[in-house]
Amino acid sequence: MYSNHQQLRSAAMKRTSEWIFSQQIPKDVKVNVGETSFSLHMFPLVSKCGYIKKLVSKAGNYGLPVIDLPDIPGGSEAFELAAKFCYGINFEISIDNIAMIRCAAEYLEMTEDYAVVNLVNRTEAYLEEVALKSLTGAISVLIQSEKLLPVAEEVKLVRRCIDAISYLAGQEINHCEINKINKSVGSPSKSLTKQKPILDWWAEDLTVLSIDIFQRVIMAMVARGVKQSFLAPILMLYAKDSLRGLEIFGKGRKRIEPKHEHEKRITLETIVSLLPREKNLMPVSFLSMLLRAAMYLDTMVASQIDLEKRIAMQLEQAVLSDLLIPSFQLKGDTIFDVETVKRIMKIYLECKAYEGTVPCPNATTTLSLLHYVIWIKLGG
Repeated sequence: MYSNHQQLRSAAMKRTSEWIFSQQIPKDVKVNVGETSFSLHMFPLVSKCGYIKKLVSKAGNYGLPVIDLPDIPGGSEAFELAAKFCYGINFEISIDNIAMIRCAAEYLEMTEDYAVVNLVNRTEAYLEEVALKSLTGAISVLIQSEKLLPVAEEVKLVRRCIDAISYLAGQEINHCEINKINKSVGSPSKSLTKQKPILDWWAEDLTVLSIDIFQRVIMAMVARGVKQSFLAPILMLYAKDSLRGLEIFGKGRKRIEPKHEHEKRITLETIVSLLPREKNLMPVSFLSMLLRAAMYLDTMVASQIDLEKRIAMQLEQAVLSDLLIPSFQLKGDTIFDVETVKRIMKIYLECKAYEGTVPCPNATTTLSLLHYVIWIKLGG
């Protein structure tokens, strides 16, 4: 369907373009897009762009020698492709440019109301039949769409990408699970329950998303029934990448630019809210890193308490370095936060009492706590 529409449109527009150039009709309009100017013919633009047609109609007999399009999504690059479409000049629609062309077409109102198989129709066909059919394509389009807001939201491009990613990721994960099961047949010594999920090749691409869009992707995957064990590595990768640069292991708390600090604070609070409730999906060292970052960024108390509880639930896996949590001060000193460790221990003991089991941390944890107390009392 997409190729047939493309062929019909190409034939008609090619004839129009050839006629315009053969007659050597002088260019009669200048279109400014940012710092770039285009000298073009009014007729091809008006015949395909509802937005420009309205501007011309509004100008009336005075004409419209100059058109300013400062807010067109995708800027001059997107408008140039839209103009080529109006002239019937062939160009390639690809995964890399489909988002900006779709949004530019919406902005210019290049709909079926003004021409048959117009640019909106053509880009929609490509999205449905090509771009959103693959995980790679859906993620790439989503990344581009973030730069094209709010138009990308208005045409539901962001939502459709997220839906496609959540569905295709689920299919990918199910396929990997089936392969693991098939490989395990005849190898009973390899326990599936002890195998850690391999971080999928596409997970790293999600780390460039803003926290708002990333949150929507994760929530969509949860709604699709994707297991928490597969979401945990994705969250860990995103957290490590987004919190990079914070000196949470050094001495003192260095000042950072307020806006940057606020963005990281919001990011961390959102990540904590997305962490899976199931135990043992994330190592204590990672949870400890998040807690240090939460204290460094002075996040909401609820986020810090959540992390303390998570560490307490897995305290038997902790080592000394996981419990040496600094209390960041602007003075430049590093004072280890004894109160935080006390709260973690209290939660741990209360959980054991509630379960009716005897607190029995492993030897490493016991020695770690002992060394911690002695180290503090001796003043470091």
